[in-house]
Amino acid sequence: MSVVPDEMDAWVVERPGPIEDGPLRLVRLPVPSPGPGEVLVEVEVCAVCRTDLHLAEGDLPPRRPRTVPGHEAVGRVIAHGPGVNGGPEVGARVGVAWLRTTCGTCRYCRRGAENLCPASTYTGWDADGGYARYLVAPADYVYPLPEDQDPRTLAPLLCAGIIGYRALLRAELPEGGRLGIYGFGASAHLTAQVAIAQGATVHVLTRSKEAQRLALELGAASAAGAYDSPPEPLDSAILFAPVGDLVPVCLEALDRGGTLAIAGIHLTDVPRLDYQRHLFQERQVRSVTANTRADGRGFLEFAARHPLHVETVAYPFEEADRALADLAADRVNGVAVLVMS
Repeated sequence: MSVVPDEMDAWVVERPGPIEDGPLRLVRLPVPSPGPGEVLVEVEVCAVCRTDLHLAEGDLPPRRPRTVPGHEAVGRVIAHGPGVNGGPEVGARVGVAWLRTTCGTCRYCRRGAENLCPASTYTGWDADGGYARYLVAPADYVYPLPEDQDPRTLAPLLCAGIIGYRALLRAELPEGGRLGIYGFGASAHLTAQVAIAQGATVHVLTRSKEAQRLALELGAASAAGAYDSPPEPLDSAILFAPVGDLVPVCLEALDRGGTLAIAGIHLTDVPRLDYQRHLFQERQVRSVTANTRADGRGFLEFAARHPLHVETVAYPFEEADRALADLAADRVNGVAVLVMS
């Protein structure tokens, strides 16, 4: 069992603002103690999400001062708080994801829509996350992870994978359908593989030539620019890029009865829609809000049966600020992952 120090290195959002102004700062913090129902996790790796960038730059208003970002953490349980019964054992590898707690009693929780719980809290937003050597998390909300896999390829599954999986469900892609994916970063490159494994034809539309190349290597039927038209009408589309201008572009690409799912937590303003061009013939737009634990379990079970290629770029933990800057500048092809030394 690891000897737990009194203090740890951690990155905090010191003052939200443009990434070039350095909103993140590496500091020393006390190692947290697990409270009732919680586990203490020693972090091995933490993937870098665009939501972390939105938090650092202030697009996602901070809910507490000096928050430690990060909600795709893989690590080992090294201590239990009071009342952890039947949870992950000490020494087990677990994943700590975005959804941290829900009330369990509201009408949304009772009907299986805990992602809509008004009292829900989130890792790296309401509570300190994985840009740190240690973090605490409720035992009921962590996911058991395989012991025999590289943690660098497991970490992106915990948000990029889970959210993409929920977005695919929300897009209501028919069996053997035609799916358009707009933007091709961390989440999209995993979602494309899930859809292809399920028998879909996938068309990727993204501005990055490197991302277009990766999409074709992963089995996409076509890859073109974000504002281009796909080679055939789409049954469903998922918008991963946080660009509101693409909403009418996606809708115009849909066939009759098609569905657009918007996967991001933040989106720039959507321009005015024309009813006849964009919405008529029963086209619909759906948002994606967080995920349920059932989504997480379903996706991780799918990934265990259908191993996914996870494109990662490793950064030393001490260079989290550079990882976010590279993400902001679209210099990351795949998923940036912070690796503890």
